[in-house]
Amino acid sequence: MKIAAAAYPLDFLETWEQYAEKLTSWVAEAAQEGAELLVFPEYGAMELATLAGADVARDLEASLHAVSDRLDAADDLHARLAREHGVHILAASGPAATETRPVNRARFFAPSGQSGVQDKQIMTMFERDDWKVIGGGPLRVFDTALGRIGVLICYDCEYPLLARALKDCDIILVPSCTEALAGYWRVRIGAMARALEAQCVTVMSSTVGEARWSEAVDVTVGAGGIFGPPDTGFPSDGVLAVGPIGKPGWTYAEVDLDAVAAVRKSGVVRNRAHWDEQSGCDGTPEHVTLR
Repeated sequence: MKIAAAAYPLDFLETWEQYAEKLTSWVAEAAQEGAELLVFPEYGAMELATLAGADVARDLEASLHAVSDRLDAADDLHARLAREHGVHILAASGPAATETRPVNRARFFAPSGQSGVQDKQIMTMFERDDWKVIGGGPLRVFDTALGRIGVLICYDCEYPLLARALKDCDIILVPSCTEALAGYWRVRIGAMARALEAQCVTVMSSTVGEARWSEAVDVTVGAGGIFGPPDTGFPSDGVLAVGPIGKPGWTYAEVDLDAVAAVRKSGVVRNRAHWDEQSGCDGTPEHVTLR
């Protein structure tokens, strides 16, 4: 299959029609290139807050709820585009209201019309201290016509035990939103490490550019990337494709899931199979005093 990972700029929108035209154009472009799986980034949905006006978009608390109020309409649009183009789409994540505080939620759409959601598990310091966004529902494995797919939203990808819970996935999607080059590399290194450990394919999508109308996503740095284990059937550096940092657009890669099955069965190393052999994996290493 061909996978498309977005480096997605956030725009100030005057009308809903502008958003619909933008998303329709992005999906159509990737579909015309033959992509079957399209991955949009973390907090890419924040541009929906601008539909409530500049004052709301600038206000951290108000912007959370303005985006949440638009998610149902955005989901209807994504579902229609997935169906019309015959593609799977991971929509850009955004704040979704709960009975307490909003969660950071990605939504996944199949061409059949079925959909599911994945909430971010672990909040960054900004999310938990300044924005008061909370961790959401459980990790999920999506059984699709393309294979088994999981989602680790940005910071979640930096935690190997979360990825271990998704060890049966063929592909792990990593939508991200990072304000500095160091943040981009943290998530990218995490995505590449998860591909190594689980012997699977990981797909990183990023927000890019300036959105000065929002304190939350005012400047973001990133790129699209598709990674695999550096082993039999994959590139020696594990990089299937990576886009230029900061440049909007799609990054594409052809992925053969038979190669995932093969490397898990007969790769030079068997990280996934040998996980439980790690010394001290219960968190209680032996202490030795040397003086």
